[in-house]
Amino acid sequence: MAVDLDGLSPKELDALISKAKQRKQTLAKRSSQAEVSKALAAVAKKHGWTLAELFGAAAPKAAKAGKPAAAPKARKSTTKGTKVAAKYRHPETGQTWSGRGILPKWMAEEIAKGKKREDFAI
Repeated sequence: MAVDLDGLSPKELDALISKAKQRKQTLAKRSSQAEVSKALAAVAKKHGWTLAELFGAAAPKAAKAGKPAAAPKARKSTTKGTKVAAKYRHPETGQTWSGRGILPKWMAEEIAKGKKREDFAI
């Protein structure tokens, strides 16, 4: 969060500094993610549960002391790279376009000449 300090009055700067100090104190009081995960695992174990049983696949893993928990992996698209049927065809050259992505040059040239996209529909 960037703040333009040039346009602020001394009173506004003091308020901003005060707010920043309060935020810093709040963050300093927080437990680390590893500490919280470890505490959760201990409480769950005490009652005969595991974190996986309580939270499912999204269960936080009890991190070892001093090591932060690993970030979850991003999901990959299942449709990326799949072929899509052509929706448009150039009547003379036979070139096709699915209607996705950037408008092909041949269609842009024809549209510039006055034709419409619908004229090339298959």
